[in-house]
Amino acid sequence: MKQRWGLITLVAVISFLSGGWLLQRGVASGGNVYQQARLFDDVLGHVSAYYVDSIGETDLYDRATRGMLEQLKDPYSVLLTGDDYKALTEQTSGNYAGLGIQIEVRDGWITVVAPLPETPAERAGVATGDQIIEVDGKSTKGWKNDEAVKALRGEAGSTVTIAVVRSGVTDPIKFTLTRAQIHVRSVPQGTMFDGGVGYISLNPVAETSAEELRSEVVRMKSKGMKSMILDLRLNPGGLLDQGVKVADLFLDPKQEIVATRGRARGSTKEFYDDARQTWPDLPIVVLVNDGTASAAEIIAGALQDHDRAVVVGTPTFGKGLVQTLFPLGDGVALKLTTARWYTPSGRTIQRVAKNEEEQAQQAANEAGDTLPGVPIEEHTDSAIQSRPIYHTDGGRVVRGGGGIVPDLVIRPDTLSGGEKDFAKALGSHLPEYRDAITSIALEAKNKGTVKSESFTVTPEMRQELYQQLRAKGIEMTPQVYEGANGFISKQIGYEVARYVFGRSAEFRRRVHNDPQMQTAMTLLRKAQSPRELLGLAMSDRAARTAQN
Repeated sequence: MKQRWGLITLVAVISFLSGGWLLQRGVASGGNVYQQARLFDDVLGHVSAYYVDSIGETDLYDRATRGMLEQLKDPYSVLLTGDDYKALTEQTSGNYAGLGIQIEVRDGWITVVAPLPETPAERAGVATGDQIIEVDGKSTKGWKNDEAVKALRGEAGSTVTIAVVRSGVTDPIKFTLTRAQIHVRSVPQGTMFDGGVGYISLNPVAETSAEELRSEVVRMKSKGMKSMILDLRLNPGGLLDQGVKVADLFLDPKQEIVATRGRARGSTKEFYDDARQTWPDLPIVVLVNDGTASAAEIIAGALQDHDRAVVVGTPTFGKGLVQTLFPLGDGVALKLTTARWYTPSGRTIQRVAKNEEEQAQQAANEAGDTLPGVPIEEHTDSAIQSRPIYHTDGGRVVRGGGGIVPDLVIRPDTLSGGEKDFAKALGSHLPEYRDAITSIALEAKNKGTVKSESFTVTPEMRQELYQQLRAKGIEMTPQVYEGANGFISKQIGYEVARYVFGRSAEFRRRVHNDPQMQTAMTLLRKAQSPRELLGLAMSDRAARTAQN
């Protein structure tokens, strides 16, 4: 008996000293929430006290928190702190404190693409093509883009001194600028094309998107816009409420925009249009691609399901998860997936995939920009046609299965054989190639040799680029280089147009080589009403299907 009580006493002492570990061995696979919480604290205490490497309890709690979120296997549920939280706030609000400069890294230096209107940079005279060589006396040689952004941004009202090199000016120019609150519009000024076709882009879906879009449509209508292209390509999404408000602009009361379904109270609900649309007779084409995601997919799906717009492009990314942001303190927030969303016809927007990378790969496959050498219709179109069928308000067939499948699947032009050979020869030297093209553009700007947006890229320009590539140590035969003349001419033309005439001129030049834009404009120039546009699109789709 004495031996038995001695054993019990020994077990009790060991259990006490080990935080009750021996008595809780079974808790890992069961037990109530209080036992699990005690187990967690016990494990954390033991790791903190006895693990071979010293790890503070604060760090352990942080790792445990992040590990818990990782175990959800949801790349969108994350803890945001510091710069990550600040970046999300800037993206969704469009606001940051800085100078208002669009920059790129070219030839190892931070190069100004353009100063934004009504910003400290523009008012001071910072110009397109300026190379920023110093920030507050520190050389920027070799800086990455994010390093420059961090240095140029700061508290509103604070000052920063930059030194720029400008072609034609002997000495560096110094600017002492006062940072200000900058608002980056998600809806930049639109462009008018022949036949009253207006083009408006939206990216991302931010706090002021709906109001900005409304104002821009009104402005474009006053300029004679008869039909509209709404470009959502490469729009990563953003705020659910703004996605709903944007769709609301083009739908009528009681039309459903999106439905969310979740487990928590209030997460399952339907969102309906509130106000009668202002422009019911405006034909609309929505452009999408594999970079269109989240709230941008809500907009495209709602307008498609209610037969309000024709969707053109390639199947979208397929991110149909609602993230709710829970602020947890100063500079800390939990972004947590709380629901999934569905289009009015009942289609789920979320693709079935193991992770975000697989989602992106699926969308890229359907965009036709993978699997080189395999005809697109053999590996993508058949898969699209096998997706589940849903119907719009008017009875048109739309495809489900994740993402938004356009009414007209129009893929970007693929590289020719000669262009692929050029890309292969270029290899990992893409940055040097971009640097060389920019130097040609800046030279054209400084010499004033290009007088019109519709300029022709000359053989001399192409030869100059070839010589610069050779000077940078890129080995390539003249035959390989000449085999990509058409592609190279386009690239030079875009860059020269951007630096000499501005972003809008570059865009107008790109439109001529954009099959999705050309398809949209062809349809809209023929259509006199939204109904007629739908009919033209369905006839076009039937003709393309018959050809295949």
